[in-house]
Amino acid sequence: MQERFDRRQFLKLAGLGGAVFVSGLNGWAATHKAEEDFYFVQLSDTHWGFSDPAVNPDAAGTLKKAVEAVNALEHKPDFVVFTGDLTHTTDDPVERRKRLSEFRSIVSQLEVKTVRFMPGEHDASLDRGKAFRELFGPPNYTFNHKGIHFIVLDNVTDPSAILGDSQLAWLAQDLARVSKEQPIVVLTHRPLFDLYPQWDWATRDGARALELLMPHESVTVFYGHIHQEHHLATGHIEHHSARSLMFPLPAPGSAPKRRPIPWDPAAPYRGLGFREVDAEPASRKLSLAELPVSKA
Repeated sequence: MQERFDRRQFLKLAGLGGAVFVSGLNGWAATHKAEEDFYFVQLSDTHWGFSDPAVNPDAAGTLKKAVEAVNALEHKPDFVVFTGDLTHTTDDPVERRKRLSEFRSIVSQLEVKTVRFMPGEHDASLDRGKAFRELFGPPNYTFNHKGIHFIVLDNVTDPSAILGDSQLAWLAQDLARVSKEQPIVVLTHRPLFDLYPQWDWATRDGARALELLMPHESVTVFYGHIHQEHHLATGHIEHHSARSLMFPLPAPGSAPKRRPIPWDPAAPYRGLGFREVDAEPASRKLSLAELPVSKA
């Protein structure tokens, strides 16, 4: 793990597009000393099927470049996770399945044993996740990996942007089986807090999920949806958004409307990228490295 962290520091200092953000994961070392260090990769908002040359003239190539970038990593991640908006929205259910199938075919080229998925509203809100379930399985689930409990929450298949009573009850039942000391990582598409509800950057009942998570000592949330980095803490729960792999969006409230930032030919792929997340029990920290989808 130290070798990877040094490489990231080099990327940052050399100006090659890497950036390191370190957040605490309190209590991990005290209760999981024997657990191995590991890392995973988060990619988000690939919007396969999007087409607007003024925003991304390489719309058909960016996802493939991201797959190549992940495959070129010196150390293979334990797993890769896509945090929603795998495809761009369409009213045509046939086209929706076509885009989801094409996306699945492209990412099957990832040289990683385990790849996990969750939907975004572009994938699932128009049919309440029907096509997504057919191709990828349930939109919410849990898994454990080397001492960390991962929870995937679905705040997109209900078009009203809620988790809903049923899923919140499911979350409460799951958390009842997890010790208060075990570290938890939540993966979701929309932010669970009210970042900027005017732009649909919120989950209407997200506060109820955070209330359920609050008694647990170590909780970190990774999400997508806003197409940019954003870091915030609600109490001791930390929230980190991921950049998009198709187009960036303006900072919350910084523009009259939520519109994609136009492509800059002088700085292609600016604002696009993915992240590595290092889990380091001995240091009680997560190290987040933001990496570019392409250096072109």
